[in-house]
Amino acid sequence: MKKTMIPLALFLMLLLSSCSGGKVNGVEIPDWKPSEIYTDDEIESAFQTVKDYFSREFDGCTLTKLYYPGDTFSAEFDEWAERYDADEAIVLYSDFDVDSSGGDGSLAPNSTYEDWQWILVRDNDGKWRHATHGYG
Repeated sequence: MKKTMIPLALFLMLLLSSCSGGKVNGVEIPDWKPSEIYTDDEIESAFQTVKDYFSREFDGCTLTKLYYPGDTFSAEFDEWAERYDADEAIVLYSDFDVDSSGGDGSLAPNSTYEDWQWILVRDNDGKWRHATHGYG
């Protein structure tokens, strides 16, 4: 009996396509007021951190909007940084849709979440890292 081998490249493609994750293509990022705390590059880096986390952890969800609410919440930044033993923190907001699967089961199927908070922290102007998310 002849064995059929699936080429490695095809196997990897099938494996990766089965781990779809959250969708972040086409997310709307509205313009934001210039920050007195962070440069545009730092804010864009924070956006990328959220998109990377969302695409890994939010199966069955589509990120539709991601935004920086401005420096008005800067008092919260210090509290979050202290809570997560970091030098700095930033709070971003997003909207996303959930498909019929309910994501990982903790989200309402076929729903939209708006103003979902993302708390990111970092040390000494380093890379942002995800600390927590949810409603505040």
